[in-house]
Amino acid sequence: MAGPRDPAERCSCRNTNCVERPLRRLFEGLASGVAACPWPFVLVPLLLSGGLGAGFVFLPQRQANDIEEQFTPTWGPAKAERDFVRRHFPTDDSERFSAPRLPTEGAYAALIAVATNGTSVLEPAAWADVLRLNAAVHDTEYERLCARTAGGCASPNPLLSRRGDAGPPAPGSLRFPVNGSEFLGAALGGVETDGGRLLRARALKLLYYLREDGPEAQDSRQWLESFLQSISSKVADLRLGSIQVTYFTSLSRQQEFEGNAKSVIPLFSVTYFLTISFAVISCLRLSCIRNNIWLASCGVLSSCLAVLSSFGLMLFCGVPFVVTVANAPFLILGVGVDDMFIMIASWEQSLMKKEKSNVKSLLAETYAEAALSVTITTLTDVLAFFIGTWTAFPSVRSFCLYTGTAFVFCYVYTLTFFGAVLVLNHKREQGNRHWLTCMRVDVGKDQAENSCLYNACCIGSCSGQPSQPEGEHPMSTFLKKYYGPFITNKWIKVLMVLLYGAYLGGSIYGCTQIREGIDLRNLANDASYVIPYYDDEDKYFSTYGPRVMVVIAESVDYWNESVRLAIESCTQNLENISYVDKNYSESWLRVYTGLAKRGLVNIDSKTDFLNNLNVLFRIIPSFEWDINKTQDEIEASRFFIQTVNVTSAVDEKNLLSQLREAAKQCSIPLKVYHPAFIYYDQYLVIVQNTVQNVVIAAGAMLVVSLLLIPNPLCCLWVTFAIASVIVGVAGFMTFWKVNLDSISMINLVICIGFSVDFSAHISYAFVTSGESSANKRSIEALSLLGYPVLQGAVSTILGIVVLAASNTYIFRTFFKIMFLVILFGALHGLVFIPVFLTVFGNFGRSSNTKS
Repeated sequence: MAGPRDPAERCSCRNTNCVERPLRRLFEGLASGVAACPWPFVLVPLLLSGGLGAGFVFLPQRQANDIEEQFTPTWGPAKAERDFVRRHFPTDDSERFSAPRLPTEGAYAALIAVATNGTSVLEPAAWADVLRLNAAVHDTEYERLCARTAGGCASPNPLLSRRGDAGPPAPGSLRFPVNGSEFLGAALGGVETDGGRLLRARALKLLYYLREDGPEAQDSRQWLESFLQSISSKVADLRLGSIQVTYFTSLSRQQEFEGNAKSVIPLFSVTYFLTISFAVISCLRLSCIRNNIWLASCGVLSSCLAVLSSFGLMLFCGVPFVVTVANAPFLILGVGVDDMFIMIASWEQSLMKKEKSNVKSLLAETYAEAALSVTITTLTDVLAFFIGTWTAFPSVRSFCLYTGTAFVFCYVYTLTFFGAVLVLNHKREQGNRHWLTCMRVDVGKDQAENSCLYNACCIGSCSGQPSQPEGEHPMSTFLKKYYGPFITNKWIKVLMVLLYGAYLGGSIYGCTQIREGIDLRNLANDASYVIPYYDDEDKYFSTYGPRVMVVIAESVDYWNESVRLAIESCTQNLENISYVDKNYSESWLRVYTGLAKRGLVNIDSKTDFLNNLNVLFRIIPSFEWDINKTQDEIEASRFFIQTVNVTSAVDEKNLLSQLREAAKQCSIPLKVYHPAFIYYDQYLVIVQNTVQNVVIAAGAMLVVSLLLIPNPLCCLWVTFAIASVIVGVAGFMTFWKVNLDSISMINLVICIGFSVDFSAHISYAFVTSGESSANKRSIEALSLLGYPVLQGAVSTILGIVVLAASNTYIFRTFFKIMFLVILFGALHGLVFIPVFLTVFGNFGRSSNTKS
């Protein structure tokens, strides 16, 4: 929404003609050109939009919906850590596969089997269903493509034998979570134990890894796609009575995310219908000649042209099209319609003042009044978006580029295309032509003989006499005579101050409870099959978190006892973190040192240390994959620690920051890594990025305000409104269960521009009013600008309201935050600022106005 602006608001600041006067002259010159020759200003935007719209042919190539690329920080440390792991610990999933040692999530299909009726998945009936399910998935094609270790497919679950026909383990026969060398914490969920012995488990996870390196990679992808298409029917055909099954693959998150854009397409038609209807109703007049329905329709068309031109241009320029950009047309439509209302209102004011003037002078006055106001709000909004491109999140960058460019086109088309339509519509009115048929309407004495229905449709009044131009809008009258005196009543002021105190207190409390980061489940459709899988995973498998690699990133003298002690000290510091269970660490160096202490090997010299590693590898072969050894040194090595109770975004953030801090404090160069850290990185930059963008944008808004409406008190209230609305939106989005992530960050940046839109003109109208008292000045400001505030707020909400019906988190979040922005912005413009101005208004009297 571009903010509330009104022709009655005269930006004639006597102290700033150096800025205002040249702009007015520029707009008056443009208006003269448009009025003199309107058709080129109609046709050129249409042709330009058609030409730039050809950029949509590049849309399939520009779509960039890779979740990692778009929703994680571009320069996230985990990405560099992953590259290091890839270089120094290459995988071989055809011979020596190990899931914890993968630098990525891998290519896999996952099934979670949950025992029904509260029973155990290890009971004979449920176990038999698990074996049947495993057999159905483990087909010959999987056998060909599976990730392999020790000559066979990697087992989908440590409890399943290679043949897959072993019976269930007897209660108490297994230890949990580690049984021998097998870690069962990620294989069984909802467990009950007695003295570390496994008694029962509600859920069991099956993970089918495939080869993703080499020529089989594409075949593996096809197998996963086939798995997704057939698994539901396979489960149904098996008639598994003792277990319920949910499923997921390494492709699922990405595929479900890419499907989100398609789900919002049907909402566009509803949005445009609502917006056109609102615009038409707002512009409806009783006169068949003065009716502005075509103006309303062309105003909506102007917004459509802006979307077509800007998106086409961005696609031509190669800017990635992310699913978040699909939100932009809804917002742009609201902005364009608001600008249309301002232009129409200014035009009608000019008509009332200069009924007999020619079209050039009418349009010049319209532009002189409305275009400056449109320029102020467009500048603030566009600056907010382009400042928003200074972010570590590519999805935010793309959205801001597309939307900021669309705002520029919206502004240009409002002053050219829509201005020309105003001129053509005025010529139609001057020719007494009907708004629908453009046929001349003759008004004479004989019209009284026609029926009332005929005269109402063709003349505009039942009497047959032409209707006269309307005077002051009824809403302006209401605000002036009723609402203004009501809001300036001293007891109502007290009530409003108390209400603002409650608003501010609730907002600040909400800010202290804000949650950070995007939950990956929210990238899928609400009805997606991945949601039940995530639910089962959270319910049964959240006790044990990521198994984290700890990488010694440089060559060190492992044969030096002091170095080994330093490594052990660092390891213990990592294990002392509350999210790490030291009982489940896995370190080749500890085992090797233990062998030396038992006298089995000598590791006190470089030669002995390196040569005797083969003894270690014979005992535990997988340790060979944890050491990057050349002939005469160890370039890098790694060990593993087990995290626990990482159940929320706060836990993920704390885990990552504590691990990295402990690694940083170590005298040995360490890196900590897990594929999930790619996504955890967002927690470390989201607040910093948001605050940075908000502060820079707020500063830019104030500069614009000082240049174009440079009254100190006005700028004070602009600052107040920006801070107050941002705090309100950030606080209340917590109550609405919206996280601070790359999606909501977009909207908080937008919030800056809209805060200026709502506040700047109300406060400036107040400080430049000539009324004698603060109450009267507040009432005048409301009567002049209150209706445009309300009209602009409603038009924007109509532009986004259909997103509330979306079954996708991204679009619902956009609606929720934009709704809060508009609601709180309008509340400040119509309630809080008018009240506060009456309290502090005498400090803001213009030096040239009477006291």
